[in-house]
Amino acid sequence: MSTDEVRSKDSVDMKFEIAVIPVSDVDRAKEFYGRLGWRLDADYATDDFRVIQFTPPGSGCSIIFGKNVTAAAPGSSQGLYLIVSDIAAARQELLGRGVQVSEVFHNEGVYVGSDEPYLFGRLRVSGPDPEHRSYRSFASFSDPDGNGWLFQEITSRLPGRIDSAATSFASTNDLASALRRAEAAHGEHEKRAGGQRDENWPDWYADYMAREQAGKEPPQ
Repeated sequence: MSTDEVRSKDSVDMKFEIAVIPVSDVDRAKEFYGRLGWRLDADYATDDFRVIQFTPPGSGCSIIFGKNVTAAAPGSSQGLYLIVSDIAAARQELLGRGVQVSEVFHNEGVYVGSDEPYLFGRLRVSGPDPEHRSYRSFASFSDPDGNGWLFQEITSRLPGRIDSAATSFASTNDLASALRRAEAAHGEHEKRAGGQRDENWPDWYADYMAREQAGKEPPQ
């Protein structure tokens, strides 16, 4: 039995569920995260304690903040990633909610600079990744205390990052975006087939979407 098989057999599920966000004004933070459109799960208080929990749309992980929840300095949480399948749409939604968001940016292989840090360094190049590669386009915003959030656009996972036997979408928006990408790829497929309509397109779509999510090569 291989090491991976032993690890898989003996592992206990450990689902990352909560990130603690340090804030100075609990009600101000509650208003901000509610304005993002995140789901309010809890607002529980006693005389000397208060905890508020929010969950971003489609997320399996939530945030909590409140009174006497953490000793960390307000605004000290940085590099909090929100994964989206359409970064332009995600950015536009927050702008529509009155939230200040940076322009979309990417990196061109230079990992030092004076900009705020993110996954690929400290130099932000304006605009999305020119090749629209998964993992490579970002936008950032902060809450009123300065806790820093980053949108990262991911449309295709690296191999091994998800269960290749399962295909799931966190929201109808993610599913719609995946269908649009499949439609565009299928158009190229039909061109290669001499412009003939592919009667088997539902199976081709399904195969494409499952392969894309698992980080595999698209169907030919």
